[in-house]
Amino acid sequence: MTQHAKILPSVCPLDCPDTCSLNITVEGDQITQVKGSEANPYTAGVVCNKVTRAYPDFVHGDKRLTHPMKRTGPRGSGQFERITWDDALDIIHGRFSAAISKHGPETILPFNYAGPHGELAGGSMDRRFFYKLGASLLNRGPLCGAVRGTAYSSLYGAAPGMPPEQAVHADLILVWGNNVTVSNLHMTRVLKEARSKGARVVVIDPKRIKQAEQADMHIHIHPGTDVVLAMALAAELERRDALNMGFITDWTVGFDAYMDQARSYTVEDVKTICRISAEQFHQLADWIVAAEKMATSLGNGMERGRSGGSGLRAAMALQALTGQHGHLGAGVIAKSGLSVPKTTDILQGSHLIPKGTRVFNIVDIAEKLQDETLDPPIKATMIYNHNPVATHPDQANMIKALMREDLFVVGCDVAMTDSMILCDVILPACTHFEHDDIFGAYGQNYLQRAAPVIPPVGESLPNTEIFRRLAAKFGFDGPEFLASDRDLMDQAMDGAHPQLNGQSPSEIAVDRAIGMTLRDGSPMIMCDTVKPATPSGRIELFSQNLEDRFGYGVPRFEPVPQDRRFALITPSSAKRTNATFGGHAGSLGPEVVEMNPADAHDLGLQDGAEVTVFNGQGEVSFTLSVTDATRPGVLYSPKGTWRATSKTGLTANALIPAGIRTDIEDGACYNETFVDVRCS
Repeated sequence: MTQHAKILPSVCPLDCPDTCSLNITVEGDQITQVKGSEANPYTAGVVCNKVTRAYPDFVHGDKRLTHPMKRTGPRGSGQFERITWDDALDIIHGRFSAAISKHGPETILPFNYAGPHGELAGGSMDRRFFYKLGASLLNRGPLCGAVRGTAYSSLYGAAPGMPPEQAVHADLILVWGNNVTVSNLHMTRVLKEARSKGARVVVIDPKRIKQAEQADMHIHIHPGTDVVLAMALAAELERRDALNMGFITDWTVGFDAYMDQARSYTVEDVKTICRISAEQFHQLADWIVAAEKMATSLGNGMERGRSGGSGLRAAMALQALTGQHGHLGAGVIAKSGLSVPKTTDILQGSHLIPKGTRVFNIVDIAEKLQDETLDPPIKATMIYNHNPVATHPDQANMIKALMREDLFVVGCDVAMTDSMILCDVILPACTHFEHDDIFGAYGQNYLQRAAPVIPPVGESLPNTEIFRRLAAKFGFDGPEFLASDRDLMDQAMDGAHPQLNGQSPSEIAVDRAIGMTLRDGSPMIMCDTVKPATPSGRIELFSQNLEDRFGYGVPRFEPVPQDRRFALITPSSAKRTNATFGGHAGSLGPEVVEMNPADAHDLGLQDGAEVTVFNGQGEVSFTLSVTDATRPGVLYSPKGTWRATSKTGLTANALIPAGIRTDIEDGACYNETFVDVRCS
C-alpha cells in the first residue's frame, strides 16, 4: 500500500444473508483491495474469498461497462458502438413510446431481480418509474426466496425470527439445507463457539459440505425429501411422548390436522425415500428429545424442490412441536432482518401502481416474451440488477426469447454479461462503491449505510440517477421523481425507530452498524419478547392461507418422477455469488460436476475427465470430480456459471426445467433436474 492510499468503509451488497461490512483500500480512483471490517459485529472483519479476489476486477476490469452503447450487429454478436447518454435515453423513450402507443403501457416489462441488495440500488426510483409508466408488474420471489419466506410467514407471520448470534446459547443446532461456509459464512463462527460450549451440530444436506466435516452428525439426505424426514420426526417424537403439549396448547393452532398428516410418514419412508438409515434417524430423534435449547438454521436449498415449501415448514415446525421457543438459544434462525424498520412501500412508490395492472411470475418470463396471444404482448423489456441467461431455468428458451428481433431489449449492468450481450441498448451502472446506499440485511439484524469510496467509473451512473433521467425523459416530474439519494435513504427506513436515536437514516455513520432489536431494546425471542404475527396470533401448524391459495394447509411430500439416472443439484458457488463474478478469471474455464465413485465406476468415468451432462433440454460440458461427498445417483455442480465455461455454450441452467414448480408460491424447482452423463 502506498503512502497515498486510503482505507474507507463500505458494505457488501451482494445477494447473501450476511451483508458484510468492508474496508476498501483506494489508491487514486482505483480500488486495490477489499477486506472485511469490524464495523458490523456479526461479520466482524471476516469476508468471503470471492469478494476479496474478484471485486477489484469487477470494478475496474475489462468486462466493466463504462459508456452507453447500442447494438450494431446481429443480436448476440457482441457488436456495439458507443453513444451518448442523451442518445441512449432518446432511443429508449422512442421505442418504449412506440410500443405503448400501439399496445398500451403493459407492453413494457421491467426484468430485474436481486443484483445489489442496497435499498436504493435494489428497488427505489426504478420501481417508481415503471409504476408510473403503467408497465406490467413482476412477481420476483418465485425465482428464489419466496418459498422460504412464505414457509416462515405461514407459521410465524411477519415477526422477526432468531438472530444467528443467539445460537451460541443452543445445545443442539440443525443446519438444514444451508451450505454455511459458502453462502452464510459467519454462521460457521457461531457453530464453532456453540460446539466449544458443548452443543451438538447436525448437518442435513444432500452433499457432505465442509461444515459437515466439523459437525457431530451429517445426514446425507436425498434431494427434495426433507419433508419426509421432518414429518417422520414429528410422528416419532409423538410416539415417544416427547411433544411439548403445554406449549402446543398455548402457542399453536392446527396441531390435529398437522399430526394427522405427519403420522402417515414412517421410519421405513425415511429409509426408502430419504435414503437415511434407521439408526441415524433414531439418533437424531434422541438428540432432539435430549435438547433443552434447539436452534434450526435453514438455507434456500430446500425450496428448490417440488415439496420445498412443505420441507421448510415441516423443519421449522419441529421447533414448535417440541416447545423450542421462548428461550435464548432456541428457535428458527430466519428473518431476523424483519427487525429493520423498512418502509418499502414509501421507498418504491407503491401508490403509483395503476389499479388492475397485470402481474407475471418471473419464472414464466421466457414464455411470456414469446407469447403473441398475450393482450397486450410484451414488446419491450429492461434487464437490470439481473442476469437471467445465467440464472433462470431452461436457459436455451430464455436465450431464444431474448433473441427475438421484434423485442426491444434495454440492458443496465456493471459488466458485460451473457444477458447484456443480447440487448439493443446498454446503460452502464455504478457499483455500490460509487454511490450512496443503505442496507438492511435479510440474514441478520444490522442496519448499515455506505457512501461512495471512488467516483463513478467512466460514464456509469447509479441506478437511482438512471431512472431519474428516464423519468424526466418521459415527463414524470412529480416529487417522487425529484427525490435525491439522501431523500431516498430517509424514505427507505422509519426514522422514528428508537434505535436510530433521532438520527435520520441518511445520517447513520458509515463506519458502524446498528444492531436492531425490538423498539424497547429487548432481544428478539419468539414466544417471549416476540409474538407470532399470524391471523391467530399463534404459530400456525395448519395454514388456512396456504390451503386456500395452494391446497397445502399442512406439509406433504409429492415426488417428481425421475426419468433419467441422475438428479442434478446446483447450489451456491465458492467462486461466485449467484452469477456475480461469473466473468472473473476464477470462474472462467470448465466448471466441475461432482459424482459418487460408485456411479463413476459403473459408467467407466475417471476423475478429471471431460464429460457431457444432458437431457431433453440440452447438453453441457463439465470436468468430472469423483468424490463420495456426493450421494450415489446425485450430481453436484455450483450455480451461476456463464456460457463461456461450456463448449456447448450452455450452462447447467439449460438442463433445469422451467415447468416443474414448488408446492407453494409456484417457485422454480432447480433441484428437480434429471440428467444422464457420457464421456465427451
